[in-house]
Amino acid sequence: MTENEFKDCIRKNATTIEQIRLLAHQVHNSVNQTYDKTHPYGFHLDMVADATMKYGATVCQSDDDLLPLIFGAFFHDSIEDARLSYNDVKRAALRFMNESQATIAAEIVYALTNDKGRTRAERAGEKYFKGIRTTPYAPLVKLADRLANITYSFNYTNKDNYRMKQVYADEMPLFLEAITVKSDDPRLGLPEDMIKEIKSFV
Repeated sequence: MTENEFKDCIRKNATTIEQIRLLAHQVHNSVNQTYDKTHPYGFHLDMVADATMKYGATVCQSDDDLLPLIFGAFFHDSIEDARLSYNDVKRAALRFMNESQATIAAEIVYALTNDKGRTRAERAGEKYFKGIRTTPYAPLVKLADRLANITYSFNYTNKDNYRMKQVYADEMPLFLEAITVKSDDPRLGLPEDMIKEIKSFV
């Protein structure tokens, strides 16, 4: 899609996007999840969705893919953190889109759900990243998630954020390699301008 086509599609679907946003906030509020022990978790979800909408034009392939992509951004942590199952996510997506779209949306969320593990490395190992690399739009949403976390860590100062700034900087080369796909399928691509923004922090 061109930038203008993508923006027009966002405008045409603005009411539905807002409904998706509110439901995602409600899901995370229901388990009392916060972000940085300071903000409602929706603060983070909005940052991820905003980054997805800012850079998604070069990756999104059709009007029909827009809502699954944005739903994936808003719900990306809902299995991992808000106690939803895959089927719960798909049922939620079906409130806003058809069966095929809902499957795309649920697959994005599933791909971004960490594996079971005792450490950060175990939770995000090769199996996890392979799932991202083989799921349409998951690399974009994962990069949007990382951009949101890095942006926050570099703009808000406390002990945890200071520590995570270094973690993100150290991880960045391997992280980008892990979500980069050599494929002719543009839905697995990463926007160059988005990569440039994320590299500007580290």
